[in-house]
Amino acid sequence: MDKRTLFKQYFGHSEFRPGQEPLVDALLSGRDALGVMPTGAGKSVCYQLPALLLPGLTLVLSPLISLMKDQVAALSQAGIPAVYINSSLDAEEYREVYRRIRQGDCKLLYIAPERLQAEGFRRLLEELPVSLVAVDEAHCVSQWGQDFRPSYLKIADFVSALPRRPVVAAFTATATARVQEDIALRLGLRDPVRVVTGFDRPNLYFDVQRPGRRKLQALLALLEGRRGKSGIIYCATRSKVERVCEALEAQGFSATRYHAGLEEAERRSNQDDFQYDR
Repeated sequence: MDKRTLFKQYFGHSEFRPGQEPLVDALLSGRDALGVMPTGAGKSVCYQLPALLLPGLTLVLSPLISLMKDQVAALSQAGIPAVYINSSLDAEEYREVYRRIRQGDCKLLYIAPERLQAEGFRRLLEELPVSLVAVDEAHCVSQWGQDFRPSYLKIADFVSALPRRPVVAAFTATATARVQEDIALRLGLRDPVRVVTGFDRPNLYFDVQRPGRRKLQALLALLEGRRGKSGIIYCATRSKVERVCEALEAQGFSATRYHAGLEEAERRSNQDDFQYDR
């Protein structure tokens, strides 16, 4: 099938958003690519759609477990075979994912860049045809960026060590010209197709309020005008999370807590409930 048929079938769209089609076409033609597009502009489709058309496996490097889970869940729901490997899996789940990968039952595999250093994982990929490596949040490779992660510096070595070099694509929502050059250099991109659609997201804005000691009252007033919507409230400490959650529930808001002090089962349940309600 052609790209537009698959785009409609699996992603439900007939027309590409700005910047998507040039990146898709570049990857399908065997060109490396660098895409700088705002969050919500559809960067993931730029490698997910080629993954369906390219032979073999697409490896997606993503820095956060939550991002992996969200994307794999969405892909699986759409009927696209995708899996992730991260620390949230138990031993049986690991074995099942490895089995599916070896049997060619997956088109996309999501991992964190740190996993590239695991010898067993590297041996696994040496056995498989990897057609595309997509680097999400690619600004993490740049030492000029505030989210620099040293593990991203190992990606280029990993790619060059594969039996056959795959196409490499890098995506980020924010990168100055200097950071873009750093991304291309440190990931070893070869004459990449570059698409920069901008960073601005008109639906987002910053608003600073100074409620003094009446923070809870100000929060309740803010939420009162947004009943029926969802949001995330960040607190400085676990105990503050507990107190704020209790206060919201007492006022009739559907609220749940999330912090590192919770049991894993409750953390998973609370995260899933929030995603479902959203």
